[in-house]
Amino acid sequence: MGELEGSYRVLQTPGTRLGAQFNAGISTLEPGQSLSGNMIGGSKSHGRGLQIRVQGLDDSQEFFDIDPKALGQALLSEVFHSGNLIESDYFGLEFQNMQMNWVPHAYLPNINRWTLSLRGFFPPCRYLFSLQMKRDLMEGRLICTENTGALLASHLVQSEIGDYDDAADRDFLRMNKLLPYQEKVQERIMELHRRHLGQTPAESDFQILEIARKLEMYGVRFHPAADREGTKINLAVAHMGLQVFQGHTKINTFNWSKIRKLSFKRKRFLIKLHPEVHKYYVIHYQSFSFLMASRDQCKIFWKICVEYHSFFRLLDQPQPKSKTMLFNRGSSFRYSPQLSPFNSKGPLCLSPSFQMSTLSLPGQTPSPLQSPILSEVGSNARLEEEEEGRRKRYPTDKAYFIAKEILTTERTYLKDLEVITVWFRSAVIKDNAMPEGLMTLLFSNIDPIYEFHRGFLKELDQRLALWEGRSNAHVKGDYQRIGDVMLRNMCALKEFTGYLQKHDEVLTELEKATKRLKKLETVYKEFELQKVCYLPLNTFLLKPIQRLMHYKLILERLCKHYSPAHRDHDDCKEALKEVAEIATQLQSSLIRLENFQKLTELQRDLIGIENLTAPGREFIREGCLYKLTKKGLQQRMFFLFSDMLLYTSKGVTATNQFKVHGQLPLHGMIVEESENEWSVPHCFTIYSAQRTIVVAASSKVEMGKWIEDLNIAIDLAKKSQDKSSIFLDAELGDRSSDEVSLEQESEDDMNSSHTSLDKQTHHRANTTMHVCWHRNTSVSMSDHSLAVENQLSGYLLRKFKNSNGWQKLWVVFTNFCLFFYKTHQDDFPLASLPLLGYTVSTPEESDSIHKEYVFKLQFKSHVYFFRAESEYTFERWMEVIKSAASTTGRMSLHKSSCCV
Repeated sequence: MGELEGSYRVLQTPGTRLGAQFNAGISTLEPGQSLSGNMIGGSKSHGRGLQIRVQGLDDSQEFFDIDPKALGQALLSEVFHSGNLIESDYFGLEFQNMQMNWVPHAYLPNINRWTLSLRGFFPPCRYLFSLQMKRDLMEGRLICTENTGALLASHLVQSEIGDYDDAADRDFLRMNKLLPYQEKVQERIMELHRRHLGQTPAESDFQILEIARKLEMYGVRFHPAADREGTKINLAVAHMGLQVFQGHTKINTFNWSKIRKLSFKRKRFLIKLHPEVHKYYVIHYQSFSFLMASRDQCKIFWKICVEYHSFFRLLDQPQPKSKTMLFNRGSSFRYSPQLSPFNSKGPLCLSPSFQMSTLSLPGQTPSPLQSPILSEVGSNARLEEEEEGRRKRYPTDKAYFIAKEILTTERTYLKDLEVITVWFRSAVIKDNAMPEGLMTLLFSNIDPIYEFHRGFLKELDQRLALWEGRSNAHVKGDYQRIGDVMLRNMCALKEFTGYLQKHDEVLTELEKATKRLKKLETVYKEFELQKVCYLPLNTFLLKPIQRLMHYKLILERLCKHYSPAHRDHDDCKEALKEVAEIATQLQSSLIRLENFQKLTELQRDLIGIENLTAPGREFIREGCLYKLTKKGLQQRMFFLFSDMLLYTSKGVTATNQFKVHGQLPLHGMIVEESENEWSVPHCFTIYSAQRTIVVAASSKVEMGKWIEDLNIAIDLAKKSQDKSSIFLDAELGDRSSDEVSLEQESEDDMNSSHTSLDKQTHHRANTTMHVCWHRNTSVSMSDHSLAVENQLSGYLLRKFKNSNGWQKLWVVFTNFCLFFYKTHQDDFPLASLPLLGYTVSTPEESDSIHKEYVFKLQFKSHVYFFRAESEYTFERWMEVIKSAASTTGRMSLHKSSCCV
């Protein structure tokens, strides 16, 4: 026969492509390495049985006759034997039944009517995995940008037809679909293919895998679900753990080593983490739940998680069970090939039974979005009768409720002082962690203030008891007022001005000592995670000065209520004059201390910057924006200061810290709206001296806040004569020019182990920055100041959306958050509810709430009802919650000229 004319490429088999001899098999074993029983021998069954079609990674199909009673391993062995696939541990079969499912080793489900697909777990064979990447690209499973998709396609073209030829490329792309959007990027594919001149098929396969493995979504397969608040999310399993996505943005990862229990109950998938053991206490089990579309999908996902959890916690090959069990609770599914380190006697047992944790404790809460779950009271009828009786018996004058607010907030304030004077003192003394000089400075300043307020609280309580008629004295008139008590104590408080002025030094010296002394740093960080320390520790040191502002606001309210002729008016007016004088003296110190406190709090929660508390730096705004990168829009936390703009990403480690990705100096910065240019809603561009970035806000209002504060800060930076605080851009991994930054940001380094205490200690999950991250919002320094002014405490009745009874709780509002206690005597809150993003309103007709003074809190599908005791307290709760839920304040940067 004559030779065929023209150029052509011989179709290569998997073995020949890797340079192997005929029938040599597909393997990456080193010379001399044994197969260690990877293959289970077997021959085809020629009798009557199941005829199963298997589609290979190269789209070839083959039929196999399998005994209906055969195990799944028999089919796998036949497929591996037919394809000369030696390293079988890395491959498996899938069948599609609503979604793709792995064929189990133990048994064969009724799958004769389905086509099975060969798929790989890990890449021991480049060619087969390049074929898998080809299929994943075509089916849209490999999530990447269009540019990355075009690059992968160009390598696939090079692998199949060799070097670039315009006509050959067009013919090949016309006949073969490599991408769902191929027509759109065809010219780009051909342009990239031209650059691969001389590249062999093996080199092309290698490039495909190199590009694919760096993609964040490589190997990720989504399972749709919803969180506890009804938000649509996607769950996925990976080598590092169980991942949670919102859209294509990863928002959380549960590491396999942290997971104690995986289970499901009907459509609800449940996770329970190991308790965190600390020096002084144990944080109880953390639990999470997700709702999936059906019980079947929930069970399938649970099985996948069990196998991954066991496989990646492998220590040894398990031994078979020595005895049978007559009765078994839950599912019998086990991952038998591997041994879990959690159970040295046998395989991991994860049954679908679960008991939900009933409390959401500070320091324990997995997310600031987790709502408090408290048990309902037993006798709601009796509770309501008591409330009605109390309302009829107690005074109804507005002045009484204002006086009662002084009492209730004073109770909370004294408890806050005890966090330092009692609890923190005990912690540092126990470990001898604080130098004697600092002990004297700290406690000699705060102890006298604490003792004074103990007496003040007792006097307030006695006066309100008389006013309400709770004591033996029932004399009216002189006891139905508060001005004399306030005047007497505000005059006495002037004697403590010197102590209050030293709080600046106390806060600064404590921060210095914490950085210098490792033992003190350890005690400090561990104490912050105790339940009693429900806010960042140094926040409690600001309470004495902030309390002066509360007295001033409450007395202003009393003076406005009283007529000049009222017997209590003059005393209230004089008390207001006294406290206003002290507050004026300490106003600049308070501004400086609040700024310093915020900077030190951020310093602990940020990785990658060490000098955040530099002199002259002021905090302006923090919040969530989406930054344009090579992967598309990626969620980032931004922090605006008076001299620079930081942007960070949330790590996937257990520390809850954020990692700094870039520092942009404000000097020379320009900000412009760019929605039309990028076709992205609420988008604006930030031009800095060495970098340009494009970001998008969650709403028009959020965009306006950021642009306004950025422009004010930039103008002030221009006028500043001190240029020492201008920082060079420290962008990670990229030193590009003036072009828009579309850097490839890798988060792999966040998973690595760290040695410093900052990177080992768990951080609070309900701080403002974490709430902003989850709620896609921002908070300014003026918002923080307003929240401090609007602190409130008192008893409220609470009702869930679908419950019948009301539960009486002691509620504290501070730092944009509601904290719930059983009674005001409790040392720590049972649960917390961050309010950023919530709306507050009165109930609608459809809510069927037929009570007075009820307000409604709602975030998406999560709804609470709260019932106040009077019109005044109802209006006060509405006022303070509105101030937190909709943070619309602005910081006047001109008002604060002095900094730490």
